[in-house]
Amino acid sequence: MTAPLHIGFIPLVDAAALIIAVDKGFTAAEGLEVTLVREVSWSNVRDKLNIGLFEAAHLLAPVAIASSLGVGHVKVPIVAPYNLGINGNAITVSPALHAAIMTEIDGDRLDPMATAQALARVVAARRKSGAEPLTFAMTFPFSTHNYQLRFWMAAGGVDPDEDVRLVVLPPPFMVESLENGHVDGFCVGAPWNSIAVDHGVGHILHFVADILVHAAEKVLAIRQSWAAKNPDVVARLVRSLSRAADFIEDPGNRGEAARMLARPERIGVDAEVIQRTLDGRLKISPDGKIRENSRYLLVGREGAGRPDPVQAAWLYSQMVRWAQTRISEEALKAAMAVFRPDLYDAALAISDSGSRSENHEIGAFDGPEFNPNDIAGYLASFKIFRRLG
Repeated sequence: MTAPLHIGFIPLVDAAALIIAVDKGFTAAEGLEVTLVREVSWSNVRDKLNIGLFEAAHLLAPVAIASSLGVGHVKVPIVAPYNLGINGNAITVSPALHAAIMTEIDGDRLDPMATAQALARVVAARRKSGAEPLTFAMTFPFSTHNYQLRFWMAAGGVDPDEDVRLVVLPPPFMVESLENGHVDGFCVGAPWNSIAVDHGVGHILHFVADILVHAAEKVLAIRQSWAAKNPDVVARLVRSLSRAADFIEDPGNRGEAARMLARPERIGVDAEVIQRTLDGRLKISPDGKIRENSRYLLVGREGAGRPDPVQAAWLYSQMVRWAQTRISEEALKAAMAVFRPDLYDAALAISDSGSRSENHEIGAFDGPEFNPNDIAGYLASFKIFRRLG
């Protein structure tokens, strides 16, 4: 066995491969002794990873990039040899806001452009009446949730910095905040959208797969310096995660996986809620309406585990769009270098490029096709964005 590893995680279903790898014994089979440490906030996970209390972590992909660039915090280069999830988030709103959007909508309620434009009309009406701006929660400034909310709102003409309030809340606190009226909506990962629906306090308005067809979400994050000194351990982790992802994606194992994830020390919610997520069959409103989408959360299918540097480039472009950093070729290269498909391929002994799962386009519902070689041109196509300086 190698030296014991401590890996931090947040209670979310996209930590499934990590949790199952440990609890099903796949890490032990690779000669690894792993202790999973449940945390509440992404800042806790980031800071403990950065200072070495964690050897690895379940981490928001944009946080890994921001840490590597030294944006918003100290600079600690991070590598991501494994992608823990594609998609998995949803936008949930209060019953009152849902009713207001449905009253204003002109088009298909599953069309994010139609709902974004309806939201713009709701925002305008509130402003005219003197009402307080709507408040939306996301999990961290450097988060997919922040960028997905902003992308959706801006497409409909809502300026996320001027027309609404965006606040940061840890994932487990989202439902209570919606129930108490502290926020009008949120974007978060599973299972917290479903919990809001089950409690009768929220409607799932959109899956992130409506906003972005193929969106990198969480990664296995490792300090670059530690990974360089422990390449064999990194490879073992990747192999155990890949084995766990295969286990989870087998429909015959979903019930067992859901029960393991549901335990109090892991995610701590009903197993049936977790299985809905894994099956892509979610209740979206308190009246019991079900919506199915097989791509709601990809853990292992469609090459989900293999890090794609183009995804990192898109996340970096959103940091630039919303004035979290300035655009530069050097920073773009550094951002893309966080996602390490070479480490993934080496760990799984993938040498034939033809045997690799193909990467996917971002597939955003608005704007041109993303081109990582022309981020400035891509961003110039959007009417709403912030500029530094």
